[in-house]
Amino acid sequence: MGATHQVDRRIEDVDKAMRLLRNSMKGMPIRYAGFKKDHDKLARSVANATVLLESAKPLFTDNPVKARRRR
Repeated sequence: MGATHQVDRRIEDVDKAMRLLRNSMKGMPIRYAGFKKDHDKLARSVANATVLLESAKPLFTDNPVKARRRR
């Protein structure tokens, strides 16, 4: 299993977890104990980390020489 495949799987796992979190919030009052603010901050951070992982994926290839040439 290649490293890029592992990165793809982790990104899918994070996406699934964020969907579950969003679905669990459906019945909650919007500003319950400041949770909405914390959720939004978490969602932005996770989105940022996901974008960084996606953009760094060529660096995780099995052949690092080819990854360097793609830049």
